[in-house]
Amino acid sequence: MKFYVCIYTCHFIHPATRLQYEYFVDVPAVTHVIPADNGAAVTAVTSLGNDVFVVRLDISQQIAVYDAVRFIPQRRLSVPGLGLSAGLAACASNKCLYASDFWDSRIHRVELSGSNAVTKWSVGCYPAGLTVSSDKDVMVVIQDERKLQKFTTHGTLLQTIQLQSDIESPRRVIQLSSGQFVISHEGTHHRVCLLDVNGAVVQSYGSTPGSDLTMLKSPAGLAVDKHENIFVADADNNRLLVLDRSLTSAHEMSLISVDRGLEEPYTLWHDKSRGRLYVGEWYGGRVIIIDHLKDFTSFQVM
Repeated sequence: MKFYVCIYTCHFIHPATRLQYEYFVDVPAVTHVIPADNGAAVTAVTSLGNDVFVVRLDISQQIAVYDAVRFIPQRRLSVPGLGLSAGLAACASNKCLYASDFWDSRIHRVELSGSNAVTKWSVGCYPAGLTVSSDKDVMVVIQDERKLQKFTTHGTLLQTIQLQSDIESPRRVIQLSSGQFVISHEGTHHRVCLLDVNGAVVQSYGSTPGSDLTMLKSPAGLAVDKHENIFVADADNNRLLVLDRSLTSAHEMSLISVDRGLEEPYTLWHDKSRGRLYVGEWYGGRVIIIDHLKDFTSFQVM
């Protein structure tokens, strides 16, 4: 028997459907879709507690906040001067949100404890993805200069790692428990690379752009599960790929319950506490929520 959960608005699952859905409670499933907002691309998404933060390709200088249960819009955080943000990261310890500003070469820090005060600091040219490390440091991909920069939570530069010349247009980075980095990039090569602590390439997946399983085309968003399997948003192939942590094998994660299918998946966020994956689309402008995804070993999402 096949069972599909298909929700395209930010509402609860219908009670009649919920009874069937609970029978399949451990099966990864698309449970909600945050619809597009005036067609603007989703450039970054993250969550903290019961809040989901979404930034889009617009000139509003705002970050939309949804609740993490019904995905109803709650409020907007005003970030004066924010241009194109290609990275969001939340820090529970410091109760703040970080947003990279691609156009202005800055990181904006937004306090979430009530004041919503905004501070900012300068970084290298064209900052893209960012993440908060296990040490609560802020790691930023500097696209134009092909480097990684690590800062304290208040913007003091701690480390700069220069990337190899063949890593053109780096997009996203995640640091593994080993201290190594996983990075996505395009250019002559479209790849996901495993880097050592000094930025040297240890292993890579992909090469010239293409649609075969061994190829990538505009890889962007990254996420890792508890086993450090790697989820990749293979944007121009309209698919999600799962790579093992050694970058030697891959499989495609099938999404069969999303209207029109994936439309240029661009950014990813894995909320490990909820077993939930957020997929933000560039072309489609939606945020797709996949629940019951405790790890990335599943080949199919209901």
